Amino acid sequence: MIFAIPPLVAEPIFHIGSFPVTNAYINSCIAVVFFLVAGFFLRTKTALIPRGFQNFAEAVLEFLLKYVDQVTHDRRKSMKFLPIVGGIFLFILFSNYLGLLPGVGSIGRYLSVHGETELVPLFRSANSDLNLTLAMAVFAVFFSHILGIVAIGFFRYANKFIKIGDVVKSFSHGGISIMTAFIEFGVGLLEIVSEIAKLVSLSFRLFGNVFAGEVLLTIMAGLFAYFVPLPFIFLELIVGLIQAVVFAMLTLVYLTMATAAVHEPAHPASAEASAGR
Repeated sequence: MIFAIPPLVAEPIFHIGSFPVTNAYINSCIAVVFFLVAGFFLRTKTALIPRGFQNFAEAVLEFLLKYVDQVTHDRRKSMKFLPIVGGIFLFILFSNYLGLLPGVGSIGRYLSVHGETELVPLFRSANSDLNLTLAMAVFAVFFSHILGIVAIGFFRYANKFIKIGDVVKSFSHGGISIMTAFIEFGVGLLEIVSEIAKLVSLSFRLFGNVFAGEVLLTIMAGLFAYFVPLPFIFLELIVGLIQAVVFAMLTLVYLTMATAAVHEPAHPASAEASAGR
C-alpha cells in the first residue's frame, strides 16, 4: 500500500463559518479535552491517600517540580512556573504520542483539493502544524516578558533591551563610561533580535522534527507494510519525548532569566572613585 506524503500545511476538514478546522487542530483539541477531563477527574476524586490515576498524576507533578527546582533554585518561582512549563511539556508529549496512534494519517475522507479528489486524513499530529508550534513559542516568549515586568518593574525590565537610561547616566561620568554605555545600548538592540530568534528556533525546531517524523513513517509504511517500520516508531517515541523536554526546558530558562534581578553596571568613573577611597 502506498501512502501519500503529508503536505507541509495542515488540511482543513470542515469549516465553522469562515474558520477552517484542520486535521492537526482536531488532534490538538483531543489533547486539550483529555487534560480537561483528567483535571476534572482529579479535582473531584482527590483522596488523602492517593492511588491509581491520582497517584500517577502526583508522581508526574513531583518529578516535574524537582527538575524545575534544579533550574530556578527557588521553590516559590518553581511553583509559579510549573503550571506553564509542565502544561507545555505534557501537551507536547501527549500530542506527539497521539500522532503515532494507528489511524492518524491514514483514516480520512475524500475531499476536493485544488480541483482534484484526494484522501485527506481526519487526524494529523498537532505539532506538525507550524501554526500551533509558533503559537506556543509566542506564548512562551511573551509570557516570560510579562512575568519579567511583574518581577522587576517595567522600566528596569525595558532597560535590558533599550538602555537609554544607562546612556543618559553615562554623560555625568564622562570618558570611557559614555563609550561603554553606547556599546551596551547596541547589545540591548541585539537582545531584541535574539527574542525574535527565540520564536523562530522554538517553533521551527518542534515543527521540523515532528513533521519529518511523519514523513519518515509514511515512507517506511509505504515501502514496508509490516514489521520494518516498528524501529522507526520506537525512534519517534524517543524524539517526541526529547522535543517536549527541549521546548519545556527552554521555556523554563526564558522564564527564569526574565525574572532574574537586574544588576546595575558599575561605571568606570565611579569604580575608580570608590577604589581611591
